[in-house]
Amino acid sequence: MPAHHIRRGRFVQTGMNTPLRRGILAATVLIGAYVGIWGYFLPGSFYTSFPGFGLHWIDLDGPFNEHLIRDVGSLYLALGAGSLAAVFARSAVPGRVMGVAWFTFGVLHFGYHVLHPEGTVGDIVGSIVSLGISALLGIALMLPLRPRSRRSIPLEKEGQR
Repeated sequence: MPAHHIRRGRFVQTGMNTPLRRGILAATVLIGAYVGIWGYFLPGSFYTSFPGFGLHWIDLDGPFNEHLIRDVGSLYLALGAGSLAAVFARSAVPGRVMGVAWFTFGVLHFGYHVLHPEGTVGDIVGSIVSLGISALLGIALMLPLRPRSRRSIPLEKEGQR
C-alpha cells in the first residue's frame, strides 16, 4: 500500500520507497560504515592509512588530531544510520531527506578537496572521484526515481472505493 497523507480534505497517495532507492541508500550505508567505523574506533590507523589499498590521504593534510578524526567518524556513522533507517521506510521521503544530507556534505567536502589538492596525481584523482560519487548518490536519492504517482481521492468517497 502506498504512503499517503491528507491535503485539503483529500486523501493523497504518494510514492513508496523503491528497490533502486533502497540500493542507493544501502551504498551510502556502506560508505558511512566504512569511513565511520574506521575513523571513530581506530583514529590512528585512519590517519595513517585511509582510504586503504596502500594509499594514505589524511596524513598529508596536517598533524594527527584524534578529536577531529573521531568527529569525522561520528558524522559518517550518523549519515549511515540515517540511510539505514531510510532503507526500511515504506515512504520515499526519508530517503530523499538523506539525499539532501549526503548531497550537502558531499558537495562541501568535494569542494574542499578540489580547492586544496594534496598528494600524488593518483591520490588527487582518487579523492575527487570518490567524493564526487558520494555527492552524486545524494543527488540520486533526492530525485523521485520514477514518475510521481499522486492520486487524490476525496475523503468522503474513500469508503466507497
